[in-house]
Amino acid sequence: MSRWPGKYVIGLTGNIATGKSVVRKMLEHLGAYGIDADALAHRAMAKGAPGYPLILKTFGEWILDEDDQIDRQRLAKIAFSDPKALERLESIVHPLVAHAVDLLIRRAKQSIVVIEAIKLLESELVAGCDTIWVVDAPAELQVARLMHKRKMSEAAARQRIAAQAPQALKLRAAKVVIRNNGSFENTWDQVQAAWAELPQPEEPLLPEPPEAKPGQLIVRRGRPQDADDIARFITHVTHGKKRMTRQDVMAAFGEKAFLLLLRDGEIAGIAGWQVENLVTRIDELYFVPGLALDEAIP
Repeated sequence: MSRWPGKYVIGLTGNIATGKSVVRKMLEHLGAYGIDADALAHRAMAKGAPGYPLILKTFGEWILDEDDQIDRQRLAKIAFSDPKALERLESIVHPLVAHAVDLLIRRAKQSIVVIEAIKLLESELVAGCDTIWVVDAPAELQVARLMHKRKMSEAAARQRIAAQAPQALKLRAAKVVIRNNGSFENTWDQVQAAWAELPQPEEPLLPEPPEAKPGQLIVRRGRPQDADDIARFITHVTHGKKRMTRQDVMAAFGEKAFLLLLRDGEIAGIAGWQVENLVTRIDELYFVPGLALDEAIP
């Protein structure tokens, strides 16, 4: 039973580079309220945040960069090479993250919440979860992802993986396992199937927008089932300079969200946006030719 009345909480975990964030974003597309506990941890150690002075006192000012922010790579070199150092770091950050998660869940309007946390099982957060989902991927694929996305050397990638608790421990605690070792479509199918088994609220988590009058512009969140239409629209309005396929859009859904501007059931504009460290930024914006800006952005 969740510690948060009226909420059903999914605890989402898995070792580094297994694809937890992809699965969390897929759950958000289905209507869940997503919380990235690892991003909260980064915020907790930012300059001016509660964890900042405690971390400096513990590890020294040499971990600061030229802007007096904590250089996470320098900190990681210590933490992931010394289990006691990692334990000290977590003793500072985890309580701050737990407090932030509690506030976010209490304020969330959605009844289904997903908490993504690599250290979920080792933290107090696990006690408040109604179910545990674990994302799994082969070790060699983890290494390849770390080398590609984080520009790590192979040795550094393997050291980072080895420093974590064995994935097998997480798998033993799982009620749902998502095998993220194939296409995004395959992962999406697994997520949808597991979602269908959850207790569904009486009111839909993603209500349909009200029926629009002819010619009226409405905005709604894009969903993976819109992938074909999104791909065609972007390819069309860029005159083929950015050719998109359904697979491209499905892959993008693992990293971002789309807002669709619709008129008479057809896409008239698309905004692609991402949330990183609790900051939202738009990284793509497309409109049909001739659409007045004051129409699209009231």
